[in-house]
Amino acid sequence: MRGVIRSQIVISGFENPVSIALSRSRKGSRFLCSWEVSNVAGVITALKLQRRKKNRVNVFIDDQYQFGVQGIIAASLKVGQELSEADIERLKDEDEEQRAYERALRYLSRRPHSEKEIANKLSRNRIEINVQDRVLKRLREASLVDDVEFARVWVENRQTFRPRSGLMLRSELRGKGVSKEAIETALEGFDEAEAALTVARKACKRYGDLTEEASNRRLRQFLARRGFSFELISSTLSILKDEGSGSDEKSEVEK
Repeated sequence: MRGVIRSQIVISGFENPVSIALSRSRKGSRFLCSWEVSNVAGVITALKLQRRKKNRVNVFIDDQYQFGVQGIIAASLKVGQELSEADIERLKDEDEEQRAYERALRYLSRRPHSEKEIANKLSRNRIEINVQDRVLKRLREASLVDDVEFARVWVENRQTFRPRSGLMLRSELRGKGVSKEAIETALEGFDEAEAALTVARKACKRYGDLTEEASNRRLRQFLARRGFSFELISSTLSILKDEGSGSDEKSEVEK
């Protein structure tokens, strides 16, 4: 009968252990010896949840702590599993990506973000560019980031709560890294004159106790800060004046 005995020893000059296989011949009169370089780092002996971060798992190899990974990655591991050095590097890389992905999901849970906003925040947390790219690819594939939709929602939100000019909207979106094409798509159908009139109508209520001259001055300044042009501001104030005159005439008739 032929028996095989395997062992690992460390030979100077090799970074990894050398696997030795000794096989006994059928007659038992001699041993055949073969060897090969093994890339096996060790065997998983324990997987333990971290005390403070319950979504992370510590990986022990040959009874020694080696590294930690997110729970979703640890789900693919089991006690008794052999890991090579390449396996460990791959797991660490996947863990870095998963942590960055979950961080991006937290950003998005608070409000919509452009791709550039997410990349900037990941950079501030020292996430490597190649990891950022993989995270953004996953988010795009899951339809969780879309700069065209982000720009559309941004414009809609601004016009509902804090109306402003197209010029200012373009500036804000460019500052968030949105492309020119996405911005123009979001602004299709945007009515600058209607936006100016909406802003002026809301603002004029603040200045009702002022003289007409003082009220107009304040309105001009307010509309200018929202990015509207001098010509549009002038025409908007004329419309407001006409609306005010019509309201006064109606009040006189009712009396």
